Amino acid sequence: MSLLGKAAVAMWWNVRPEQRAEFGDWHSHEHFPERMSIPGFRRGSRWTGTDGADGFFVLYELEQYDVLTSSGYLDRLNAPTPWSTKMMPHHLGMVRSQCRVVASFGGGVATALATIRLSPETSRETELQTHLSDTLRALAPQPGLTGAHLLLTDTPRTSSPTTEQQIRGQDGAADWIVLLSGYDAEVVERAVAGQISPSALRIAGARDNPTVNHYRLAFTMTPLDVSAV
Repeated sequence: MSLLGKAAVAMWWNVRPEQRAEFGDWHSHEHFPERMSIPGFRRGSRWTGTDGADGFFVLYELEQYDVLTSSGYLDRLNAPTPWSTKMMPHHLGMVRSQCRVVASFGGGVATALATIRLSPETSRETELQTHLSDTLRALAPQPGLTGAHLLLTDTPRTSSPTTEQQIRGQDGAADWIVLLSGYDAEVVERAVAGQISPSALRIAGARDNPTVNHYRLAFTMTPLDVSAV
């Protein structure tokens, strides 16, 4: 999964079981087409948790960082549709990070994904970033894997709570994000338990207790899919 731009929005949240069917309908048939019609949005993907949680991970890949503050995006965030207004309160435990893509290796869209949310130790940021870039570059072409990426959260300074955020309540944010995708979920899991395990990351300069989650692909869309409808 090679990322299609220089910025991204990465989001994690839960949905109660009784809301999941309507959530999938809304997110696939209204929300994704709406987002993919915004200038600068290159691809969206939704992933379903496979590690016992009811969570989702959603990634929007953006052409440039400036898309995050564009009128096209902010106008949508501040004018949710009636269906979006209904569904936003069901986004539980929302973590939403506006990111710069600092390393991206691989190609295509795979079926398995691991996300790692971590933070660097003070004064070890450069060391950790270099280590992660080298490690991810080596991982991406390995059998069973397809993509390895590093995102750094960089919330726009002019950012203020949008109407959608106000409906949801307080959003959290990640710090640094590692994404590892592959066509073999077991290989993804082994890599997360090995080269980019919490202990390996700690040695390289990360703080303790990163958040690791595993997902399977549920849906993906690009602007070309919207144009074809």
